[in-house]
Amino acid sequence: MRAVVVRTFAGPEALELVDVPVPEAGPGQVRVRVEAAGVNPVDAVTRAGVLTEAGLMPPREVVGIGWDVAGVVDQVGPGVAGFAPGERVIGLRDRLDVPLGTYAEYLVLDASVLAPAPAGVPAVEAATLPLNGLTAVQALDLLGLPAGATLLVTGAAGAVGGFAVELAVLRGLRVVALAGEEDEALVRELGAEWFVPRGTADPAAAVRSLVPGGVDGALDAALLGVVALGAVRNRGAFVTVSGGAPVGLRGIRVANVWIAADGRALAGLSDLAARRRLTLRVADALPLEQAAEAHRRLDRGGLRGRLVLVP
Repeated sequence: MRAVVVRTFAGPEALELVDVPVPEAGPGQVRVRVEAAGVNPVDAVTRAGVLTEAGLMPPREVVGIGWDVAGVVDQVGPGVAGFAPGERVIGLRDRLDVPLGTYAEYLVLDASVLAPAPAGVPAVEAATLPLNGLTAVQALDLLGLPAGATLLVTGAAGAVGGFAVELAVLRGLRVVALAGEEDEALVRELGAEWFVPRGTADPAAAVRSLVPGGVDGALDAALLGVVALGAVRNRGAFVTVSGGAPVGLRGIRVANVWIAADGRALAGLSDLAARRRLTLRVADALPLEQAAEAHRRLDRGGLRGRLVLVP
């Protein structure tokens, strides 16, 4: 089968399309015939060697790329219940110690990280859900805000931020969205009650002018750090989607989201997507052999929605 790997950490040109043996499903595992694989920023930092340098991924000669997958069950290993060949599924490859990622024609995953694909949703759209949807869910869980509380979402027009806005509103939260001025209509459509343009000289002051005293919590998808922390009330909550969270000044509870694959939570997201309660946004779909071009476009930035690779 074909798969995209990296042998030497570098730019998009480091992505190689190679032939490798088709993997076999072991006990508790499922083999998926990949129909679509999402392209995410974490794929670019993996390709560049950042995760290895940070000690998050063990060094090895060949590194697989890709976390998000949508496809069809092709083989079921011993002891697996709940999945059968021919069933459409979505899943998240969150283990960095395995040789192949989702940029491949076939992929083996533990059954526990898979969920039924959203009914009536094309695979290209479904492949944008696992990583970013689960990140948003787990960030909101860490915040632990009750219905009626106020939440700042930075990067609200991005993949994680967009899901966070919609999921927060479904939980009864009132959302302040921080995003590019051109994205105001989008984030309001997603459910944001208030809007602060990216590039505002003092974002914390702008938020506090809308929510006197500060918001109850912040989900920092844009990695603004202390800039966003200033918008949170004393003893509020702050969650960032990457490492390097700011110090919890003023008694603010601060946490990082370290994403974990979760088939049960993913099934809930899949159901919401099937009922069109979540917005799945695709910037473009490219064939697997154009993975390097997808990464060049990812590196340039400015995308609204995810790029998706199709084997």
